Amino acid sequence: MNTLYTITQRDPRYDLEAYLFLREALEFTVQKLKKATRGPLRHVSGAELAEGFREYAIEQFGPLTFAVLSKWGIHRTDDIGAIVFNLVEAGELGKTDEDRQEDFNDLYDFGAAFQRPFEPKNPKEKKSND
Repeated sequence: MNTLYTITQRDPRYDLEAYLFLREALEFTVQKLKKATRGPLRHVSGAELAEGFREYAIEQFGPLTFAVLSKWGIHRTDDIGAIVFNLVEAGELGKTDEDRQEDFNDLYDFGAAFQRPFEPKNPKEKKSND
């Protein structure tokens, strides 16, 4: 926890909760991928983590997801990458030589991912007999 505090002091863009949640989302993603492949654990790509993050966030926060993530300073998938690489730099996560922070850039739109699924559906228009 002390490491996370140091990270948030060095990069105050993201709340401490964002780092804790990212670690939970990573574990969620690893377990999901492990079940899907029924094989040994393997490296998680930036795109896989961003997708797992999306799924886990919606599962945890539902319609409040966008608001919660915004409060923590997470507004784009680029922010997920910045958090990951802050953790890598602090020695809290590993990476391969091929991993880059840019792997997280513009993977999906946060509004579409976290707000649109919870917007009310338009009622079907009534047909007129005119």
